[in-house]
Amino acid sequence: MPGYLTTHVLDTARGCPAAGLRITLHRLDGADRSQLAETVTNDDGRTDSPILPQAQFAPGQYELVFHAGDYLRATGQAGAEPLFLDQVPIRFGMSDATAHYHVPLLLSPYGYSTYRGS
Repeated sequence: MPGYLTTHVLDTARGCPAAGLRITLHRLDGADRSQLAETVTNDDGRTDSPILPQAQFAPGQYELVFHAGDYLRATGQAGAEPLFLDQVPIRFGMSDATAHYHVPLLLSPYGYSTYRGS
């Protein structure tokens, strides 16, 4: 079975899923960067389907860009401009062509963390 990629975002400052946060996915190939997908998180802070489904999955280098600034502004957490966090890029590699990769983002206005989830 081919692999696939999922993500979700939790708002750690408010203690809830980050609904309505825009995410873009890019494939990296040396200096080239091509956008593969764009989506918005649902009420559970997840995407409605894998951001990189099995039919499009291929091992390689990728970048998820979480458009945190727009979300923070919409939820009243932005603070003064320029924002401390606006776009949060996470670059990662996927080497196993049959694995489920899950890359979540734990977000607050002044910090974030990520990990390889399950």
